[in-house]
Amino acid sequence: MTHAPPDAGDRAGPLRRALWWAADYAYALRRQLAVLSLSWAVGRRRATPDAWRRGDAARPEVYLLPGVYEHWTFLRPLGDALAAAGYRVRVVHGLGVNRRSIPETAERLTRVLAESPPPAAGRVLVAHSKGGLIGKHVLVRSGAAMDAAAEAAAGGDPADAAATATPPAGGPSLGLLGLVAVATPFGGARRARLLFADPSIRAFLPDDETIVMLGRETSINGRIVSVFGPYDPHIPEGSALDGATNIAVTGRGHFRVLASPATHRAVLDGIALLARPGGVAP
Repeated sequence: MTHAPPDAGDRAGPLRRALWWAADYAYALRRQLAVLSLSWAVGRRRATPDAWRRGDAARPEVYLLPGVYEHWTFLRPLGDALAAAGYRVRVVHGLGVNRRSIPETAERLTRVLAESPPPAAGRVLVAHSKGGLIGKHVLVRSGAAMDAAAEAAAGGDPADAAATATPPAGGPSLGLLGLVAVATPFGGARRARLLFADPSIRAFLPDDETIVMLGRETSINGRIVSVFGPYDPHIPEGSALDGATNIAVTGRGHFRVLASPATHRAVLDGIALLARPGGVAP
């Protein structure tokens, strides 16, 4: 299912695209510098905002997953919007700027989720770029998303199914309802070749082993909501995912799309869709 935007970026001329590109990187620079604000200190874990810890227990708990070279503070505007809407927002500390491999980071996230019982309303992963690939990796390995998809298709409560699902490899339930991913290269990004010397970027090549594996795993795509704008200089292939709920918004850029109110609304709609009985087809 795809919700189309009212306009498209592929009709823009080169000058307009150049301006969008510049604005995208200016936004990214501002967000990167935000990690240095008070009360930052070298070697000290940055605490999440107090408002993120509060929220409605009847709503799913949300875990934010940043992209490559992004600290979790990069997603603070999105986290603030989620908290203002009544969600409890969590992050995974210790990822740094998210340069580890997708499988390694997915395993770290799995361990964090397994440290505490899932809330009755379940959990939803909300991610940007590489974070969406990490999130899908966790969904594939957890078993929870597949059970939630089957229950939703039957008109039942996906939160109940996710809360009781057992990962195929064993271990506790993670309570995952699904993933809302913003500007994620589910099929890889051929422009990763421009920075081929960096293993963190090379992992996005369309023929990368992990990208290929995730592409084959289509059974849980119905538990994924993919949000993207009309112009993404990093992912010319686009972020639409077969079998997922694809929401195209008006916000442009790979980074600046995160600041768009339309993106915030789409993410909120995606979370509500994943939590609603029968809301997403498998």
